[in-house]
Amino acid sequence: MNAPAPAFGPRAWTAADVARDTGWVQRLTAEETDGFRAALVHARATGKDLLALEQADFPLPEASRRALERAIATTQGRWGMCLVKGFPVDEWTEADTRLAYWGMSLYMGVGRTQNRASQCINDVRDEGADYKVKGGRGYNTNAGLDFHQDSCDVVALLCRRTAKTGGTSKVISSIALRDRVAQLRPDLVPVLQQPWFHSYQGTQDPSQPPFYRCPILGDDPMFFCARTNRKNTLAAQRDFPEVPRLTPPQEEALDLLDRLMPGDELCYSMQLERGDMQLLNNYVTLHSRTPFEDFEEQDQKRHLLRLWLSVPGSQPLPPQWAEYYGDVRAGAVRGGVRGSSISQEFLDYERRQAAVLGMPIRAWKPVVRKEEMAELLGA
Repeated sequence: MNAPAPAFGPRAWTAADVARDTGWVQRLTAEETDGFRAALVHARATGKDLLALEQADFPLPEASRRALERAIATTQGRWGMCLVKGFPVDEWTEADTRLAYWGMSLYMGVGRTQNRASQCINDVRDEGADYKVKGGRGYNTNAGLDFHQDSCDVVALLCRRTAKTGGTSKVISSIALRDRVAQLRPDLVPVLQQPWFHSYQGTQDPSQPPFYRCPILGDDPMFFCARTNRKNTLAAQRDFPEVPRLTPPQEEALDLLDRLMPGDELCYSMQLERGDMQLLNNYVTLHSRTPFEDFEEQDQKRHLLRLWLSVPGSQPLPPQWAEYYGDVRAGAVRGGVRGSSISQEFLDYERRQAAVLGMPIRAWKPVVRKEEMAELLGA
């Protein structure tokens, strides 16, 4: 039996639903696009580093600002995703695109750090790395990816260059996925709501254990959330013998998710084009990507820029999510992976940006330290 649909916010959808009703796709007007062009010229003239930039350094006119606010609001509504088309990336160098994208982020949310180097804007392109190895991440490979979500309220991808072939983006509603599990194997829903162990893949702060606990499905009847990445769950099993072994019902649950997620009923495929910005609410969608083949010319190779954002209108999270996200309050600055190179410049940016957007923020500290985790598992 399906859980009752909420009267507001994101709801379950199928691939046929999003193909039929494309209200989640937005195209920039000429006026909005001109606003981004002008703001970039101003930002370039300041000569400031990204983390020193403020909204005044990337001055957007009202129409362009509303376009970004509308996109973020769409991720918190019916579909949990938005596609904005028409950013003039063909006119911009790679450095210009990075600067413009960061400038846009100042109106959308608070950027989160994404890797062990504590970077807050990442290049999604093939750098010859391996995906399914110890510490492997998908963004710097050309591999097909498991369905997963990123570690923030909203992940935003700006497409600068497309692949020669492949690289198709795939998105599903994790609410619809939960509903299908409830129909087929209702006994596995509580299994998915248990604490599960997942590997940080080396992206944790030195004070944290190398793995964390988080359910795959939340149990709040009003605010749905899901978090799964089988690669990281299996990595915790492979790399850390102290982590409890998966039970047979847990194995069954993962196998069922793997069968359902790529199916035509739930999975919607889209080919991102140059100038597209895809935004996904990570609590109610899961995404993946097909493998891709690149062009030979360096500046023609597939290249997307990725932001992980905390956004002002985000939902509350269940208490069990605190170990990973830090702060579970609605609209709070949270998420990201800490890494090992957090700078004072980033901390200053984070607090300044939170104040501009009116978002509550706490000084970061690990919810569970590695010594505490060792004691818990020992007990």
